[in-house]
Amino acid sequence: ECHMPNLFLVDLIDTEISPLEHEILNHPQVGGVILFTCNFEDKEQLKQLINSIHAARRDIFVAVDHEGGYIQRFERKGFFPAPAPIIFQDTYDLNHEVGLQLAKKYGEQISQELLSCGIDLNFAPVLDLRDNSSEIIGQLGRAFHSDPDVTVKLAEAFIAGMHAAGMPSVGKHFPGHGRCQGDSHITHPVNTDSLEKLHQLDIKPFRDLINRKELDAVMAAHVLYPAVDPVNPAGFSKRWLQDILREELGFKGLVMSDCLSMKGADIGDMTTRAQRSVEAGCDMLILCKQPRNELLNFLNGNVFDQSQESQERIERFKQSMKRFY
Repeated sequence: ECHMPNLFLVDLIDTEISPLEHEILNHPQVGGVILFTCNFEDKEQLKQLINSIHAARRDIFVAVDHEGGYIQRFERKGFFPAPAPIIFQDTYDLNHEVGLQLAKKYGEQISQELLSCGIDLNFAPVLDLRDNSSEIIGQLGRAFHSDPDVTVKLAEAFIAGMHAAGMPSVGKHFPGHGRCQGDSHITHPVNTDSLEKLHQLDIKPFRDLINRKELDAVMAAHVLYPAVDPVNPAGFSKRWLQDILREELGFKGLVMSDCLSMKGADIGDMTTRAQRSVEAGCDMLILCKQPRNELLNFLNGNVFDQSQESQERIERFKQSMKRFY
């Protein structure tokens, strides 16, 4: 076991880096930055911000949630208004070929635009199934399709576009956040289905895309599946991340937590959450929305041991990003 750098993805609170954030970025346990709307005024400012991140640390990557539609952190101002993924379902249902072409086109276009501003990674695609009972996925048009087989086809096309541009894929939210009520930002969602049914539906897009070697990373859901692990949400569950994702599905890529400050991740204080994520099998952890001095104290006050394999996965993942080829 080795003490591992690059474990955390952290946020910034403004359009420039504060002195305290310089210290945070230079912390060896920080491996990436995730940007939000509060970090964005326009493209020029965004490029400057990213240049200043690079000036602080060349070796960390910059990421964003930029799925299109409702989840597009850089609103309009100079950014192409990417459509919500539900457009791919609607188009595919009218004409399969055009639906697939559209998914690939926008996968590439979104990635190219982000890369041109210096962003290395987009947390996409959403592999959750479309279901209107889900207010955070289905009702916001974030899912590609309600049919798992079609979801695979559309996501594969979207990822082909991402890869063509030079951006790795992050399938989320494993093993599927689409068919349960509740938004894990503010509550503890639960999916009570049997493992067999989860395999038929929610897990299928992950399984098929892992078999096709299309997923560079997977983000775990803060959702509880009592039939599989009655105690731990997927992001804190060895059963999900090691037994099922690694062993059964044979996933070799990077496993990422969803943000640890979300309500669905509330299994104790931040140290407990991080420790339990690492023990469950997450390679990198997202940690946002913390007061700056608390974040720095947290990084200084905790050491999380991770395996050599985990460190190697982070390095490999970075090498699938254009800037680190």
